[in-house]
Amino acid sequence: MGKIIAIANQKGGVGKTTTAINLGGCLGVLEYKTLIVDADPQANATSGVGLDPKSSKNIYDCLINEVHPSELIIKTDNPNLDILPSHIDLVGAELEMINLPNRERKLKMALEKIKDQYDFIIIDCSPSLGLITVNSLTAADSVLIPVQCEYFALEGLGKLLHTIKIVQGRLNLDLEIEGILLTMYDTRLRLANQVVEEVKTHFQELVFDTVIHRNTRLSEAPSFGMTIVMHDAGSKGSINYLNFAREVLQKNNMTRMDNEDKII
Repeated sequence: MGKIIAIANQKGGVGKTTTAINLGGCLGVLEYKTLIVDADPQANATSGVGLDPKSSKNIYDCLINEVHPSELIIKTDNPNLDILPSHIDLVGAELEMINLPNRERKLKMALEKIKDQYDFIIIDCSPSLGLITVNSLTAADSVLIPVQCEYFALEGLGKLLHTIKIVQGRLNLDLEIEGILLTMYDTRLRLANQVVEEVKTHFQELVFDTVIHRNTRLSEAPSFGMTIVMHDAGSKGSINYLNFAREVLQKNNMTRMDNEDKII
């Protein structure tokens, strides 16, 4: 059975999609079969792996029309990485789902049909706390929270943690916090170091050791429709996400002997 990790933060621009794409890509390169579920109507994860969000069936068909997810999943050029694509139609899905029975569990029911086909399923959530995100948290085994190393880093984090607590209490008793990932770290800025210290002080063992640095190659990779490990395996961004993937594997006791060496 694969582990489902939702990547969530209602604050935009914190690196959710970048993390979903590149964590998935690195897990794939490390020979773990991985599925990205693009649960964001902006469909950036879909275009970020080289697909046209307008050209295929997508997660909307899965949630609203109950199409089996295996009919919608597309292989990417990244080894061992598939994607369940998104579409702008997903914007209207929340309204259409309001009167449906088990509306908060639609995604969970869909992913249960294919969960045993993957080692990891990574859900890229939208920057909101609406019904689609609640579906994602209900379907997930754990939630990963990217936090950017900038001034407003902790803004809204309390609200997200409150939402997670509500989901834990009412919809998904087993939901855990996978951890907090610090992103967009710039070594030149004293403020970035202050944010890192503040987040680690507040959340301690919840914070991953790996920090994702700002990196030009990491920023440009989606424009080529590629994960960073396929676009430039030697870049700082690629090394960061490979180390992060290994840390996730280690935390989940899934590290294989040939994948244990950390890249510096």
